[in-house]
Amino acid sequence: MTSNTQRAQLQAQIWKIANDVRGAVDGWDFKQFVLGTLFYRFISENFADYIEGGDESIDYASLPDSVITPEIKDDAIKTKGYFIYPSQLFENVAKAAGNNPNLNTDLKNIFTSIEASAVGYDSENNIKGLFADFDTTSTRLGNTVEDKNSRLAAVIKGVERLNFGSFEDNQIDLFGDAYEFLIHNYAANAGKSGGEFFTPQCVSKLIARLALHNQTAINKIYDPAAGSGSLLLQAKKQFDEHIIEEGFFGQEINHTTYNLARMNMFLHNINYDKFHIALGNTLRDPQFGDDKPFDAIVSNPPYSVSWDGSDDPTLINDDRFAPAGVLAPKSKADFAFVLHALSYLSGRGKAAIVCFPGIFYRGGAEQKIRKYLVDNNYVKTIISLPSNLFYGTSIAVNILVLSKSKGNDTTVQFINASGEGFFTKETNNNILEDKHIDRIIGIFDAKENIDYVAKSIDNKVIAENDYNLSVSSYIEVEDTRPKTDIKELNERIRRIVARENELRTEIDKIVAELEEDEL
Repeated sequence: MTSNTQRAQLQAQIWKIANDVRGAVDGWDFKQFVLGTLFYRFISENFADYIEGGDESIDYASLPDSVITPEIKDDAIKTKGYFIYPSQLFENVAKAAGNNPNLNTDLKNIFTSIEASAVGYDSENNIKGLFADFDTTSTRLGNTVEDKNSRLAAVIKGVERLNFGSFEDNQIDLFGDAYEFLIHNYAANAGKSGGEFFTPQCVSKLIARLALHNQTAINKIYDPAAGSGSLLLQAKKQFDEHIIEEGFFGQEINHTTYNLARMNMFLHNINYDKFHIALGNTLRDPQFGDDKPFDAIVSNPPYSVSWDGSDDPTLINDDRFAPAGVLAPKSKADFAFVLHALSYLSGRGKAAIVCFPGIFYRGGAEQKIRKYLVDNNYVKTIISLPSNLFYGTSIAVNILVLSKSKGNDTTVQFINASGEGFFTKETNNNILEDKHIDRIIGIFDAKENIDYVAKSIDNKVIAENDYNLSVSSYIEVEDTRPKTDIKELNERIRRIVARENELRTEIDKIVAELEEDEL
């Protein structure tokens, strides 16, 4: 069985578990239990594989907890970031799940123990609260203990039946793929509430390739609005891990999504010492200031959200916003995220940011920020994408690529990738296939002018145009309507009119003859 076939079968099975088991629980809420169980199985198998070390004579799951010495535990936590006793492994819990009257509280105690194992170690912040949203005592699972246990057992047994392959066969990343598949489907079915933090994989892939374009190695990659971590993980998928030397950094404001991002890192086999995901408001309480600059920044920040802006007089003196001399509007924080990313960007790096189109042509503070970006030659490329790429919105977004190393190139490249040949229609949404992404990257790389598609405009021209950065202001939309030859059309009309006159004459003659016959 090929990995693609296996992946497709797994996805179908996982979605069936989610639909069959959730019952009265809202689908978007219930994702926590399916995703949490998937994560629990992964870290159990990952940990057991580490302990066994490839020795087929060792079966960690069959060992008694009493054989674990403090030295074994300490060494494992320093390496893996957490510890799981044999009795706490998913494999052992799943065996008795259907007959365990204490299943929900046993699970809660296991999750508490796993998180507590990291206390006092370097991994503490990466493990703390990982299972917070997997509340096995929640009334969302049922009003009685029996109801809770029944649903939990059904999810556990369903996940137990899934065939992920083995670590040795290098198919374990199917865990991560399955995880992303679940988030993808929940987002698609939940509309805006689910889609606001999920960037479709095809868009993530394009953004990662833009940010890492022509770089053979980077110090680290950063996402200031990390969501579930999909943009950071695309960087890992697109390139060999060793070129991202110091790992993956991100900040996320939503607690549930913050946990999803950390789980996602583990599920894609990124060890705790290689990722750093922080919880908090990036604009008000930015993290990783001591870790900047970053050679690659990727982001899909929330569109037009409110922020403190001018209500906080200290922000205008913030190193991130002060150079522009003005703050983004209080009701539209888009450019605040852009300026934050620019501040964290290294002198040789690139930032690729999904942006709402309105920020590129509106006046006021946003125009002044565009002036700052253009006058300082930070804007490398702006790409308009097709509509209906994101769940819950039909907005045709743009990608802004920033760079501090443009040198003597004082132009901005505009790419119109919204038309035919740049996307495929799939059910209610459009998608970017690999061939479409390759085409966009090819245009981005070549920087050649292409009628109706791409054009490089000098910063002076943009300044004369009031710093308008809208793609449609510089790239003419191709008129695909059939062209009409006016001379030929006039000749056809002349012939039609002449023929009409002939017919009228013939009709008049016939009428006259009929009238004579009546007389």
